Amino acid sequence: MDIALFDSPEIRTQLLPFTFTRPTAEIRVGILTITEKWAKRGFGCGFVTQNYLQTKFPDNKAGLQVNGALCPNDDLVQAILALNAGEELVSGETVLAKHSGGGSKVPYTGEFTLIQHTWDIFTQNRNQIIADFELITKGRTSQEISDPHTIVYGKENLFIEEGASIRAAIINAEGDPVYIGKKAQVHEGSIISGAFALCEGAHLNMGAKIKGDTTIGPYSKVGGEIGNSVVFGYSNKGHDGYMGNSVLGEWCNLGADTNTSNLKNNYAMVKLWDYATGRFADTGLQFCGLMMGDHSKCGINTMFNTGTVVGVGANIFGAGYPRNFVPSFSWGGAAGFVTFQLRKFAEVAEAVMHRRNKEYDQVEQDIIQHIFDETAQYRIWDKA
Repeated sequence: MDIALFDSPEIRTQLLPFTFTRPTAEIRVGILTITEKWAKRGFGCGFVTQNYLQTKFPDNKAGLQVNGALCPNDDLVQAILALNAGEELVSGETVLAKHSGGGSKVPYTGEFTLIQHTWDIFTQNRNQIIADFELITKGRTSQEISDPHTIVYGKENLFIEEGASIRAAIINAEGDPVYIGKKAQVHEGSIISGAFALCEGAHLNMGAKIKGDTTIGPYSKVGGEIGNSVVFGYSNKGHDGYMGNSVLGEWCNLGADTNTSNLKNNYAMVKLWDYATGRFADTGLQFCGLMMGDHSKCGINTMFNTGTVVGVGANIFGAGYPRNFVPSFSWGGAAGFVTFQLRKFAEVAEAVMHRRNKEYDQVEQDIIQHIFDETAQYRIWDKA
């Protein structure tokens, strides 16, 4: 059956900067993106999203529409499939799904996971890894580890896809599962604690320390110390340095010895930039690190303060702590910013994507142009 995954306007705004470059359903949480979770359950998925994103993420015109921030479970799927034309499944004021436009409300009282804020991506990551692990591995047999120098605790909770390579690692899956994707590589000296997902073609570099509840998306390369973080895909944190309670979009790069603070010195609750209100909002969390949008990068020894939001296409470097909100297409650091002009941005994007056999084509360029224009309001130095 076909479904269309729709962006709730309010939720989409709360998930910026990640939803500047993708529909809500293309966010990765757990092992899979939300789209992939529905597809694994047999649904053909299209998108109802922002006009400037529709060429890359087409609408399939399905009559049954599902909230793109909604992670499926068995009871929820059955309730959605039971909807008749003109009905919508709701929880309070939140529309979970609607058939042929909806109208007549059908209350849903079961449990569900809705990714409503950027920090939900890492706070819900453990539960979603566990759910996705069951969905992906049920009835299947893991590949065996051939390396005699790798130590595994809780082997029953480890699943290795075909073509993956593991060398001289310590893997603790006693408490929560560990998933190693197709052609992924775990290099010598890596220490892994579940829940953890290393997706297709991703690399865990030598000596990496993974504290758990972490996802490394496809074709990403990471090293150093990482805890309770999500990397969407095609991004690198290849060297030593700490990243905790953080989310990186696609095509990001953190320079060597970059560190993210995830706890304030006074142990106060962390505030994050809120695009909806144009000011910082309380997350209700004591631990919250870095939220970095697609195509953003930082130089060596960058220090990110607790609760930092970086937009799309920023390039950060220099001594000191950059501000807690770095607008899209910023160039600079603690000493100040100028605008990272699109011509220079395109040179970097073309080179970076070419290394992964991807093209910075006209579709991508049009999306970036739209975001550049839309986010001009935040680059206050251009107005001086």
